Amino acid sequence: QVQLVESGGGLVQAGGSLRVSCVLSGRTFSHYIMGWFRQRPGKNREFVAGISRNSKSTEYAESVKGRFAISRDNAKNTLYLQMNDLSSEDTALYYCAGDYRPVGTAVSTSSSHYDAWGQGTQVTVSS
Repeated sequence: QVQLVESGGGLVQAGGSLRVSCVLSGRTFSHYIMGWFRQRPGKNREFVAGISRNSKSTEYAESVKGRFAISRDNAKNTLYLQMNDLSSEDTALYYCAGDYRPVGTAVSTSSSHYDAWGQGTQVTVSS
């Protein structure tokens, strides 16, 4: 049974940086396209960033392009999201998600494509 566990969330001042991580266990990490989603207060869950199995392809939401960077270390079964120049609009519960797909499959921005989810890590940005 696949399990995803996020960590690294916390309280940060506006303009600051934070890196969140996600460890996958129970299945082969490199077989998954991985993504980060977030749910802001009063909003629906939204796509933030995604990365292909071999890291050759990434996708970002327009709202985070140029500020956030997704990466993965398949040897460590770990997904990362480096978040820079944070604002109060980035305050949310951040979830990592896995999409079990053949190599070469494009990164999806739709949550319905992802079949494994973590419990989330809270990121709060104070203004």
